[in-house]
Amino acid sequence: MDEKLEQPTMLIEQYAREIAATDTMKPDIQPVLFGLFGEVGGIMAAAKKHHREGKVFDGYRHAVEEEFGDTLWYLAALCRRLDLSLETVLDQATAGERYMSVLAASDMRSGTVSRIAVSREVAALDDTLLTLGQAVSRLLELPNEPGILEQRLVHFADCYMKTLQVAELSFGDVARTNLAKTTGRFITPHHSNLPTFDGGFDPDEQLPMQFSIKIVQKRSGRSYLKWNGVFIGDPLTDNIRDADGYRFHDVFHFAHSAVLHWSPVMRALIKQKRKSDPLVDEAQDGGRAIVVEEGLTAWIFSRAKELNFFENQESLSFDMLKTIRDFVRGYEVDQCPLNLWEKAILDGYSVFRQVRANGGGIIVGDREARTIEYRPLEGN
Repeated sequence: MDEKLEQPTMLIEQYAREIAATDTMKPDIQPVLFGLFGEVGGIMAAAKKHHREGKVFDGYRHAVEEEFGDTLWYLAALCRRLDLSLETVLDQATAGERYMSVLAASDMRSGTVSRIAVSREVAALDDTLLTLGQAVSRLLELPNEPGILEQRLVHFADCYMKTLQVAELSFGDVARTNLAKTTGRFITPHHSNLPTFDGGFDPDEQLPMQFSIKIVQKRSGRSYLKWNGVFIGDPLTDNIRDADGYRFHDVFHFAHSAVLHWSPVMRALIKQKRKSDPLVDEAQDGGRAIVVEEGLTAWIFSRAKELNFFENQESLSFDMLKTIRDFVRGYEVDQCPLNLWEKAILDGYSVFRQVRANGGGIIVGDREARTIEYRPLEGN
């Protein structure tokens, strides 16, 4: 097994190498500098909330960790455009008398000792944030000759590391979390590396590998679901003054099942919860998980309405995908990369638009291929 999968240590060189594949920005330096400036603003905003609200701001650690990770991403992108090694920049930033080195037992089998740089200059959080803001502002100032910009970049990296230390965050956690998030968004994994959640259960506790579900709208305007010749679930209306097709929203649960291999709502509909494992049944298939999926589906739908239900749209905003990830944090589907969520949503809405236009249809899901398709009802 690859060592990086066995041990928690994140090498700077490893991070820089693997994160490079997620950099789809133009080779220009200026947009990266602006991005770096914006992420530092994010650090300052999240840290200020923590300072102002204390324990009330429960999302402090996660929010600040994410902002530090995004800042590291832009720092690495800037190093690439300047033909600099991120490892070298960070090494220069933490060298000299301002830092002391302490030794730690290495987690890596190929090494014995790790050098940890600890800043001797410990300041208050507000002062450290101000210095970090000034450092990133200096990067935007002219002249931007490579030599001067490199010096300013090393100074910024120094301020970044000190702020990270004052914020009491793990640099390893910041780097690993950012790498997982960005690769999950921009790099399509092989199917064999994607998670599945019920392989060890009996067939009657698994989501069906292939399924065909009929959606029929009757004269009353209610929609009905039929699976294996049996009606499932309750008849639905849009439950809103201006009809928008939400009565067909079970399509999205079927898309979650086919593409993500996850849908507590569909498990409840077809009565195939994983009851043989009480913990899984309660934590992953229970009422709260169902509410989470229904709430997430409704939230996405409200955004989709504003965008013509994602018609002619080939991607989703990164902000939306990050919100989705936060929505499902703590549930098994949190293991799914963001680009798989993107596929589930866009494919699901493609089917939804056809069901809505035709007043029903047949939804065909294939978990093995992770696909969902629309077929018209007979006679349509």
